[in-house]
Amino acid sequence: MSKRDKRGNGQGTLYQRSGRKGWFGAVTVNGRRKLVHAETKTEAARLLAQAIAQREAGRLVVAPNQATGAYLQQWLEQVVKPRVRPGTYRGYEQLVRIHLVPVLGKTRLDRLAPAQVQALLNAKLEAGLAPATVRYIRAVLRSALKQAVRWGLASYNAAELVDGPRGEREEIHPFTPSQARQLLDAAKGDRLEALYAVALAMGLRQGEALGLRWEDVDLEDGLIHVKRQLLRTKAGLAVAPVKTARGRRTVTIPATIVERLAAHRQRQLAAGIAPTGYVFTTTGGKPLDARNVVRAFKALLQKAGLPDRRFHDLRHSAATLLLVQGVPARVVMDILGHSQIQVTLGTYSHVLPELHRDAADRMDAILRREPGRL
Repeated sequence: MSKRDKRGNGQGTLYQRSGRKGWFGAVTVNGRRKLVHAETKTEAARLLAQAIAQREAGRLVVAPNQATGAYLQQWLEQVVKPRVRPGTYRGYEQLVRIHLVPVLGKTRLDRLAPAQVQALLNAKLEAGLAPATVRYIRAVLRSALKQAVRWGLASYNAAELVDGPRGEREEIHPFTPSQARQLLDAAKGDRLEALYAVALAMGLRQGEALGLRWEDVDLEDGLIHVKRQLLRTKAGLAVAPVKTARGRRTVTIPATIVERLAAHRQRQLAAGIAPTGYVFTTTGGKPLDARNVVRAFKALLQKAGLPDRRFHDLRHSAATLLLVQGVPARVVMDILGHSQIQVTLGTYSHVLPELHRDAADRMDAILRREPGRL
């Protein structure tokens, strides 16, 4: 037997169950019942009123008792896998498996609380993970829970209600103009000379440079059409389109780089390298593996007497050198294939003080005119 408190239509029901302590409240949502429970009738009435308010606002969810871990696996297979590249999927899957499921996996999805997510992020920081990695964990969980809300499996996104670690700008180490010339001088005669020159002068990403085919290069008009990138997958090297529409771009080649590419082409033909179509290849004509390129680049730095740098710093160097020469940030954005001008300005903010000083000097030259001159 149960004791019920009759209420008006749509106001739910309060009742006690025989053999069970406390009071229960029930409200119907899309033909299914949502239950609340409290020790006292007053508290149960408050929770019931809260549930009714959430229902009226469209935020009350009645879903199967699904664990967060099971949902994350479902999300990976049904949402992530069909939409992203294999390498990106592996990154998501690894993060979910290593960082999210062990901590949150057994929690019911509809009961996952912001405090649990915050505790997870704090614990990862205390364990020594980089802030960027912890921000990535939060971003992946936020994306997964956003889909759960859309599917009606959760009433809110717990990851959106917590703060991730404060972002710190990536520290970059571009070459100075003299170091850039020193690098290219040391690379003369090197089999990868043209690759280093293209990356340094045009700011191509490593995958974009390694994915170039001769059909993408117009030496007569001095243009490179960036369309694809070379990636490493579990199955080996593979070519994929560049990630974004802005990344698909046409870049003008500096005259000195046209000369280096033309000489590189002639050396390929003279060596009888198999015509696979790639601009930069092994001695057998196959596409270059990025790991081998990095090893060769590190050896070149030692030969040139330059400080250690990442291959990606060639791209940063291109942007920095263009900006300090007064090239507008919007043009640099187009050359690099950034999706937004904020990315360009944010990444290369170290150049802004120098540009501000140059602007001030130019304004000073205009205003500080000599007597008798306009």
